[in-house]
Amino acid sequence: MPLPRARQIVLAASERRRLKKLAYSRTAPYQQVVRIRIVLDAAHGYANARIALRRQVHIDTVRTWRGRYADQGMDGLKDRPRSGRPPRFSPAQRAEVKALACQLPAETGVPLSRWSSGDLAAEVTGRGIITAISASTVRRILAAAALKPWQYQSWVFIRDPDFAIKAGRVLDLYQRVWDGRPLGGDEYVISCDEKTSIQARCRCHPTLPPGSARMMRVNHEYDRGGSLAYLAAYDVHRSRVFGHCAPTTGILPFMTLVEQVMTQEPYASASRVFWVVDNGSSHRGKAACDRLAARFPNAVMVHTPVHASWLNQIEIFFSIVQRKVVTPNDFTSLDQVKDRLTAFERRYNETARPFEWEFTPADLEDLVARIERHEQKECSQQPPGHSHQPAALPTAA
Repeated sequence: MPLPRARQIVLAASERRRLKKLAYSRTAPYQQVVRIRIVLDAAHGYANARIALRRQVHIDTVRTWRGRYADQGMDGLKDRPRSGRPPRFSPAQRAEVKALACQLPAETGVPLSRWSSGDLAAEVTGRGIITAISASTVRRILAAAALKPWQYQSWVFIRDPDFAIKAGRVLDLYQRVWDGRPLGGDEYVISCDEKTSIQARCRCHPTLPPGSARMMRVNHEYDRGGSLAYLAAYDVHRSRVFGHCAPTTGILPFMTLVEQVMTQEPYASASRVFWVVDNGSSHRGKAACDRLAARFPNAVMVHTPVHASWLNQIEIFFSIVQRKVVTPNDFTSLDQVKDRLTAFERRYNETARPFEWEFTPADLEDLVARIERHEQKECSQQPPGHSHQPAALPTAA
C-alpha cells in the first residue's frame, strides 16, 4: 500500500515574510513558533522526517500542522476549542458569592468588620449555597468581578462651606500666584505642620543588619522611652526644610518654629512669606493669623480647608520621614530621636528638589463639579423632608 504523500506548502512572498517574523519572535508563544517553523521547513521542500529531526518533534506532529496550514492557513495553527472540565459551580451560585461579598458582615449577622476569602467560603458553605468551596476559589470568583471585600478606603464629609475658595488659594500659591497676581521674587511660600508622638522604642535586642538571603531583623519587644513632636516648615519652591523637636505641640512650639524661619534670610527681609497650615489647635482660626501678623508683619497665614491636610505639602515630607527615619523604630532615647531627625534634615536639604505637585486648580474645579453633580443626584433621590448630608472626599486608608 503506497504511503500518503506530504501536503505541499506554497507561500507567497508577503506570507513568507510574515511567517519568518513570527518564527524569530521573542514574545510569541513557543508552541506557535514551533508550528510556524514546521510550515516554513515544509515550504522549503523538506520531508516530514527531516522536519521532525530539525525541530525535535514527532513526525505525526509535523503531519498535523503541515496539513492544517495547507487547509486553513494561519487559523489552522491555532488550538482547537477544548471541552475541559465542566464547571463545578453554577452561575447562580457564583452570583450569590459575589452578592454576599458586597454586603457588610454585620448586616448578615456575622461578627466581623470585613470579609476575607476564608470567611466567605465558610459562610457560603454554612448557608448551604455550595456544599464545599475553598478560599482560593472564592478569591478567583471575586477577582472576575474586581471585588476585594478585605480592602477598604476611608472617606470624610466636606464640612467647610468655603472648601473651593480655601483650596484654590493654596493651589494658587503652589503656582506662585496670590489674588490673581504672580508672586514677586522676594515672596515665599512655607508649608508647615507638626508630626506628633514620635516614640523612642529601645529594642530589648539589637537590630540585626540584612545579610545573604536574610532581611533586616528587628526585635518585637521594646522599652518605651517617651515621645516627642517634630515641627517642620518646608519652603515649597526652594525645597528647604526647617524643623525642631518639642515635648508636645502647642502655640509656643509653633511660634518657636516660626521664629526659627522668619529671623533668617531671605525670609526676614522678604516682602511677604505665606504660611500654609491646617486647622490644628496650634494655628487655628483668625486668632492665629493675628498672632502671626503681630509678631512678623510680613507673614501671612493661609489655612487649608477643614479635613484637607492632603493639600499641605509638608505632609509629603513627613511621609518621607516616617519611611526613612522612624520606621523601624529603634532608639535608645529621645535625644537619639532628635539627633537622627536633625541629621536627616541636613541630609535632605543637600539634595532636595521641589515636589512635583500634580493637583492643579483645574483638577479642583473638576472635583467640585463632580461633588455638585453627586449632591444634586442624591437630593433628587431623597424623599421630601429627608435631611441631606454633604458629599464626601476620599482619604487614604
